[in-house]
Formats: sequence, C-alpha cells, structure tokens
Amino acid sequence: MPSVNLPTGSVHYTEYGQGVPLVLLHANPGDSKDFEAVIPALSKTYRILALDWPGYGQSAPPQQPESVGVLFFYQVLREFLEALALPPAFFIGNSLGGNAAARLAAESPELVRGLVLVAPGGFTTPNFVSRNFCKLQGSRFSLSPHCFASLYLKHRTATTRAMLERASTTQAAAPQITLNRTVWRGFAAPDNDLRTVAPNIKAPTLLLFGKNDPVIPASKDGKVAAQCIPSAQFVALPCGHASFAEVPELFLAEVQPFLAASNA
Repeated sequence: MPSVNLPTGSVHYTEYGQGVPLVLLHANPGDSKDFEAVIPALSKTYRILALDWPGYGQSAPPQQPESVGVLFFYQVLREFLEALALPPAFFIGNSLGGNAAARLAAESPELVRGLVLVAPGGFTTPNFVSRNFCKLQGSRFSLSPHCFASLYLKHRTATTRAMLERASTTQAAAPQITLNRTVWRGFAAPDNDLRTVAPNIKAPTLLLFGKNDPVIPASKDGKVAAQCIPSAQFVALPCGHASFAEVPELFLAEVQPFLAASNA
C-alpha cells in the first residue's frame, strides 16, 4: 500500500487499474477496505485510489486529534490531489467522505469530473434529536464502533462482516475511539452543513441513499440533498448506510452507467 506525506500527515492509499482517476472516500469509522466488493469491477475501467483518512486504516493519526473537524478531512483531500497531481477525477464518497467530495466539487469544480455521494453527511437539518445524538456519540457514553455499525449495516455480506470485525478490533482501540468521538462532535458544527454550498455543485452527481439507513435516511436527508443539488440523480436502494458493501450488485448497476455517461 503506497503512502504520501502531506502537510496534514502521512496518508496511505491503495491503487488499482488504469484510466481516469476514481477516488474512494470512506466514512467514520471505516477505511479503504470498505469498498472491496466494488473495486474489482470499477478498476477494469478506472484508476482507483482508495484513501485511509488520517487515523483510519493504515494511516497515522492526525497530530492534534482533539481539534479535528469535518474541514480537516476536506483539507486532506485537497492536499492528496495536489500531491499526486491528479487530473480531474471522479469521486465516490460515503458519509464523511461524501461531505469532503461534495465540498470539493462546490469549491473547486475544475478538479471534479463527477460525484457519487453515498449517504453523504452535511444534509441533515439540525434539530434537537440530531444535535443530541452527535453530542452523545462525541462523549464517553458513545455507542461503540461495532454497535453503531451493526445498526446501520442492514445486510450481512462478506464485506460488511469484515467491516464489523474491524469495528470491533482496530477501530475500537483507544486512539481510534478518541478520534471517532471528536469527529462526531464536529458533525454538529456549522462547518458540516453543506446546504448553502451544495447548489454550487455543477459536476454530474449521483445521490445514493439507503431506504433503511437509520443515520442518514433517504426519506429525509436524501430529499434535502436532491433539492440542494437540482441536477443530481437520486436513487434510494434497499439497504442501510453503505450500499457499496451491502448491495454491491445494485450499487454497480447504478454507478457504472452513471460514470460511463459522465466520462463520455
């Protein structure tokens, strides 16, 4: 697994295939292995680059984990693209990763060929429940990564079982728990809200939400995202929070034609 040294720290990533770059951005918690079920098919056409965010997977933790917010990951993404001198790329981002990819498309459209946003964060209307859930998850009373993942992964596949295993082992270590809680506190901050910048997204965009996702539901956040990005295609799949791992065949049936049309 190669790595690149950035001002924000060293980032590990996996690379497969050749062609137009396709950058895969995982959620919190998670790592680049979350996309294992769809990488073989996608790498036949695209140059896949799957990141481990700092403090996740094989990447070293950030130097100041207590101060990490959503914009930190956006900065990591910008530095990564600059360090590798990538041409305009496609992006698939899940949750936290979707937030970073959407913000990049809104602020630097010249870097983005197209977006696949899988249950992206940043479109939840702040309310009493959402604010207090973020507060809970940012505290010592938070649900463990395994417990939380077992709630939002609605289908058991080889990939989701491996995700749950990592959630109960590597992602349950003390440094990772600290980072996880810090990121959750950041989800309640104004910086997480994409609703004002999302209308600036001009790149072709596919929104994939899970009908059974208890965290970022298609019926609420999905509709908000579709309203904020008027030209986006919206699809609700019969799954939870990570369609690429839970229903990879259905995911690819939507994503591959979208990418091909956007790459024409």
